[in-house]
Amino acid sequence: MNLPDLYRHTLLDDVIPFWLRHGVDREYGGFLTALDRDGSVIDTDKSVWFQGRGAWTFATLCLKYGDRPEWRDAAAGAIDFLRRYCFSPSGKMYFTVTRDGRPLRMRRYVFSESFAAIACAAWHRLTGEEQARGDALRCFATYLQHSFTPGVMPAKVDPATRPMTGIGPLMIGIATAQELRRHLGDVIVEDRSMTGWIDFAIDRIERLFMKPQHRALMEVVAPDGGIIDHFDGRTLNPGHALECAWFLMEEGRHRGAARLIELGTTILDWMWERGWDQQFGGIFYFRDLRDLPVQEYWHDMKFWWPHNEAEIATLMAWKLTGRQKYADWHRLVHDWSFKHFPDPEHGEWYGYLHRDGSVSTRLKGNMWKGLFHLPRMLMVCGKLAE
Repeated sequence: MNLPDLYRHTLLDDVIPFWLRHGVDREYGGFLTALDRDGSVIDTDKSVWFQGRGAWTFATLCLKYGDRPEWRDAAAGAIDFLRRYCFSPSGKMYFTVTRDGRPLRMRRYVFSESFAAIACAAWHRLTGEEQARGDALRCFATYLQHSFTPGVMPAKVDPATRPMTGIGPLMIGIATAQELRRHLGDVIVEDRSMTGWIDFAIDRIERLFMKPQHRALMEVVAPDGGIIDHFDGRTLNPGHALECAWFLMEEGRHRGAARLIELGTTILDWMWERGWDQQFGGIFYFRDLRDLPVQEYWHDMKFWWPHNEAEIATLMAWKLTGRQKYADWHRLVHDWSFKHFPDPEHGEWYGYLHRDGSVSTRLKGNMWKGLFHLPRMLMVCGKLAE
């Protein structure tokens, strides 16, 4: 099977049918993501960010592959669930709720808002519904306020002792603004256009988080970009960096800006060197900036999503530059991923493997794994492979 057909077949004949059969909550709406290998529900609590992620996935499927009723219904159920149950009285979104929508947990982060924003933007594009457009803009405004207004989001550690800033809000801000721009136009939120927010994030990533002397993209740094020489400060996340790399390359493609493409491929080069496991293959989860031991015990495991991001980054880099090494890297990560993650008996991919590629847990979903990274990779790579 050629590459475009493989991506399309995996998406439309394997992954999406698995989630339609097992993940759609037809009683309360939205998605159940805590699924065993065969799709059996093993926990009914709901991850709020996967309500947005799942709604985005099904709405995007309708936009890309045709408006199928079952896809539209799945997206509609999640959009309705988000609106009815997932916002606290303050307007901030919960992280988890019960199956019927009662609040369970509020986290300091606002990634639920970013994924609700892209879901509502895609839903607006699909249906023309004006409420969805307004919801998307409000969710993104909340995301921006909590992420970039000093003092709004509680600090992870005492800022008087060890001030730090993370790359996560910046790179997710880029991807969110790209999706809103795609579906709503270059709209203004919090006094900047979507392109303006993308420029803001790229500037900070380049100035503060890229370290040419170490050939690394940092996860957290001091406010002036200084390296924090402690466990958290030295920990690198290759999958996260490769995801950031293709966001930058995509922006370069959108603008016809060779500098942004080169910025993305530079991050890809650095973090592939650090992340690819030369002994067993696959992408390490964590590495240390100085090659010291990593604190987290899952540092050498192989999670599904870094491999999804690596497939996109390497294929996009080859398409945009024509450099053979990126085609070679794509073949490596593609072959390793499709050999180890898929479950040919029950469908979908396992999420968590040991270093050697053997299955660590038979889970197909939980509060962190659901309907997003894999279908997004299959859609993006399917388009690139054409």
